[in-house]
Amino acid sequence: MKLPEQFTARIREQLKEEADAYFACYDQPKYQGLRVNTLKISVEEFLKISPFPLRPVPWTKNGFYYDSQYQPAKHPYYFAGLYYLQEPSAMSPAAMLPIEEGDRVLDMCAAPGGKTTELGAKLKKTGILYANDVSQSRARALLKNIELFGIDNSVVLSEPPEKLLSRCSCYFDKILIDAPCSGEGMFRKEPSIISNWEKTGTAYYAEIQRRIIVTGAKLLKPGGMMLYSTCTFSPEEDEEAIVHLLSQCPYMELVELPMFDGFDTGHGEWASRPVSNIEYCRRLWPHRIQGEGHFLALLRKKTAEEVAQEGLELNEEQQRDLLPNYGSYPYKGARLTPEAEAFFQKAGTRLDTNRLEEHEGRLYYPPKDMADVRGLRILRSGIFLGENKKKRFEPSQPYAVSLGGNCGYAISLPAEDERIVRFLKGETISLEGPDGYVLLCVDGFGLGWGKINRGICKNKYNIGWRMG
Repeated sequence: MKLPEQFTARIREQLKEEADAYFACYDQPKYQGLRVNTLKISVEEFLKISPFPLRPVPWTKNGFYYDSQYQPAKHPYYFAGLYYLQEPSAMSPAAMLPIEEGDRVLDMCAAPGGKTTELGAKLKKTGILYANDVSQSRARALLKNIELFGIDNSVVLSEPPEKLLSRCSCYFDKILIDAPCSGEGMFRKEPSIISNWEKTGTAYYAEIQRRIIVTGAKLLKPGGMMLYSTCTFSPEEDEEAIVHLLSQCPYMELVELPMFDGFDTGHGEWASRPVSNIEYCRRLWPHRIQGEGHFLALLRKKTAEEVAQEGLELNEEQQRDLLPNYGSYPYKGARLTPEAEAFFQKAGTRLDTNRLEEHEGRLYYPPKDMADVRGLRILRSGIFLGENKKKRFEPSQPYAVSLGGNCGYAISLPAEDERIVRFLKGETISLEGPDGYVLLCVDGFGLGWGKINRGICKNKYNIGWRMG
């Protein structure tokens, strides 16, 4: 692999005697990672049924390494949303952000959803998760992963982060910014990124990151916490982003992150000016850990009382950054048709119809206590339940994977049953059960809908979700 000379020279300057060990990593195979969806299954229970041997990732409780000879993306458990395939060091940002039940959480640069899905799992269906990505196409992929994980308390947005300020200033308890970056930590995994680095370098992304991180500070509630991360090794995109944030937002402070074997700290000598507690940041280098690498910084927003006690002098704009500016979402409410009501009753799903929304026959169930985000580009709020048709209700694919074996329509087959794979490929299968809708499950976890007629199950599995 031919690395850019400018990159190579800088790494040698950064790592000095460790540089040779770093460059030797490019001749080693990349690490494969799998993260268990604790919203659906505990780590302990998953390890009992795991189809492949796993080794724990040290810095997260539900992350594991697997060998490249296995294909977990082809297993039915993947289609039931029991795990997400993620590069091991990329598991660290969501693991290090201390989510608490009931939090209002924002993933500001969320697609394709690897970190978002872990944030949603940590909320345990409490609070509310906002997932934003400026690219609509990437946001659609994000939405699918959120749906697959069974996260029904989410709002998926596609806006430049600055546009959120008009609706959500000082609103979020926790924010994750896994910022767009030059991707130096992905060179081994995706060598094509090298050519993009040669075109743009690091300065292009540094400008974007500085704008995003300051926006995040303004969106954060006083007393709230924000984690900034990149998958690059450039001080311009890492330590310097923190320098910029603290110069623009003096009400922010660094919080010390856990130290695991092989982790490095932030480096004050690489910053343009001294930063208090820069050593609280963490760097993951691929020659020190089993992963591609990351940079992490955890920050907290001081309250107005703390600012006053410390005698911090804020200008007018900085003072406004401590003042909440958001409203409550005006739920419209909708009535269920008799057919839909009967379906949900048998499924065991209870709905607050004051929150239920209907658009051209399609039923959506937004999370409670949403902010008033009207006027922003919303791809989905809550869960798409299904569609009212003439004299019937057709349940949706996202609704299917949010359910399990306790659903009144559920019929479960073991993962080894060949009908499971045939169903996931969109085929008609034989299935004993009462005529009508059925939720086909694998070992008790929902996959998708079918319709039984005299022992034959007509496939209703979403065509865009099917196994290739």
